[in-house]
Amino acid sequence: MYKFSNGIVKHKKLIVTIFVIVTVGSLIASLGVGVNYDLSDYLPEDANSTKALDIMEEEYDDGIPNAYVMINDADLEEAISYKKELLNIDGVLEVTWLDDLTDLKIPLEVIDDDLINMYYNSGNPKYELTIDEKKDEEVIDDIYKLIGEDNALIGTAVGEELQKRMAESEVLRTMIFVVPLAILILLFSTTSWLEPMLFLIAIGVAVVINMGTNIFFGDISFITKSVSPILQLAVSLDYAIFLLHSFGRNRKTMEIHSAMAHSIRDSFSAIIASASTTLFGFAALGFMEFEIGADLGINLVKGIIFSFISVIILLPALTLYLYKYIDKTRHKDIFPKFHTFSRDIQKFKIPALMIVLLIIIPAYLAQSNNQFLYGNEALSESKRLGQDERKIEQVYERNTPIVLLVPNDEPAKEKKLVTSLKDDYYQITSIVSYASSIDINIPIGYLNEDIVDNFYSENYARLIVNADTSTEGDETFGLIEDIQRDVGKYYEEDTYALGESVALYDIKDSITKDSFKVSIIAIVAIMVVILFSFKSLSLPILLVFVIQGAIWINLSIPYFMGNKINYIGFLIISTVQLGATVDYAIIMSDTYMKKRRIAAKLKATWFTLVDTIGSIFISGSILSSAGLCLNIISSSPIVSELGILLCRGTLLSMVLVIFVLPGILNVFDKFINKTTLNSKFKLRGDSNEKQIK
Repeated sequence: MYKFSNGIVKHKKLIVTIFVIVTVGSLIASLGVGVNYDLSDYLPEDANSTKALDIMEEEYDDGIPNAYVMINDADLEEAISYKKELLNIDGVLEVTWLDDLTDLKIPLEVIDDDLINMYYNSGNPKYELTIDEKKDEEVIDDIYKLIGEDNALIGTAVGEELQKRMAESEVLRTMIFVVPLAILILLFSTTSWLEPMLFLIAIGVAVVINMGTNIFFGDISFITKSVSPILQLAVSLDYAIFLLHSFGRNRKTMEIHSAMAHSIRDSFSAIIASASTTLFGFAALGFMEFEIGADLGINLVKGIIFSFISVIILLPALTLYLYKYIDKTRHKDIFPKFHTFSRDIQKFKIPALMIVLLIIIPAYLAQSNNQFLYGNEALSESKRLGQDERKIEQVYERNTPIVLLVPNDEPAKEKKLVTSLKDDYYQITSIVSYASSIDINIPIGYLNEDIVDNFYSENYARLIVNADTSTEGDETFGLIEDIQRDVGKYYEEDTYALGESVALYDIKDSITKDSFKVSIIAIVAIMVVILFSFKSLSLPILLVFVIQGAIWINLSIPYFMGNKINYIGFLIISTVQLGATVDYAIIMSDTYMKKRRIAAKLKATWFTLVDTIGSIFISGSILSSAGLCLNIISSSPIVSELGILLCRGTLLSMVLVIFVLPGILNVFDKFINKTTLNSKFKLRGDSNEKQIK
């Protein structure tokens, strides 16, 4: 460490130059990182809907419809004309309408009612579009120009494009709010107006490098893009605070360069211990089968590593360049000392512990019984997308399409399946298939080849089941299971289902398997870090219990409020809150262990509270503020909900660490002493010490 720390001090100019070059290169590289808004892309390869999509692409020329257009009051000639104009738009790959599924030369009264109700209800044609995702920005604008304000455009491609446009500005807007808040909070913990800027520069550089290195992955999820920079900034600022506080102490007795070299060595173990718990908590996300966890987890792990490197290497170099300006911008220490507050907490630590013990079991049971959502809900109804959805719902029944692929060898069997599904399930409003739309006794050779190709490929028959259900929920998922079970009665194998609801069903199936596994991995990994840090068998259990209790209380609130919660946010916050806030418990426990060597437990607890409340408050305030900004600014329901969970969870972790952990440390004081290597607790005076003077 001596050569390392002295080398940083000696080569500060080279270090700053290298970081400037890398940061500029990373900023340029970040512009080439794509953002994926399709959650189904992160499903495991063996998921049913993933396999079905691959088969669809192999067997059929047309893709999966991802947009729908409805035109008001158009006769057949106008409807066909609109279809041609839609097809002429660059980026529109397919347009499916009534004329693709039946011959419009015959009277409409003769055509199957299901087809009419699906494509030409009350003289309002509705088209299914497949839009090239690489060109969706231009395509959406061109379609809006064609159809005007009176007609409607909806679909996943539309929602993703509108979200994409807003997300590009939302990350910047969130940073614009978070950074000033962080500066304001940091001013309370420093004695120089310049120090907060140094903190933010060091961590900001790490954030930019992290974003730039995503170029090696090609693209990242919209959740990662929205959440990762904010989380990295919020959880890493502690590292910079540790270093500069150590530097401030050493400057009082040492020459400037020696003080910095000593500060790097003195704070290195504290920073790496703090970074390790956060890193392992985030790394647990990588074990999710639903690959969005790995996408976010890898990004956050990279972020912690880059923040650590930036604080240990770049921040000392910058500080040595600017220390004269730091001295010139000194101000009085305005942060309260918490002496009286700490004494008051001493009086209530046992009652606070009892209250938490009373509510923790109901909280655990409540969070286990939450009602969940699994997708990224539609944008606000004040947006055009929401308005267009209402327009279509006024003409067409609520419609959730489920596409079935079955072997094409027996039309009669297909006909029986269609009849069975219609008879068995009231939610199914129509089924569009060869067997239901065309007389199976008519030889295929007599029909238009394009019509046949919409239903039959070389190996499969395609059935489009339309259900009057929401996109997701117990009713929808139950219907999917029932349909798959009925299909199994007629076809023993080689059957597949796909569609947005089926993808959400697979997401539900995938990530609910992840919950227990990811939580256990995060808990065990962090307990191991604490075990080696404290050389204690008891502290890992006690500290994780406190933070896990805060997590359970946080996640139980939606249940008691009667609100549904997005499962992705539920799963991510379970590990993120643990990894990001367990440091508060570690800081307090580490200080307690040191104070306990020189004082009896009550006095040691008071000293601990005085020394740590400020640090916990600063760190927690920044992280909770970051979560609140995400909640307020993000248009994505998943990201917004994750933000409020992070805000509330951080505040709860702070409260439990400050008010409950002291009681736990006191109650288990003897047990901690016996189960910790070289604890060296002061034993005399414990029984006679009644209060802190």
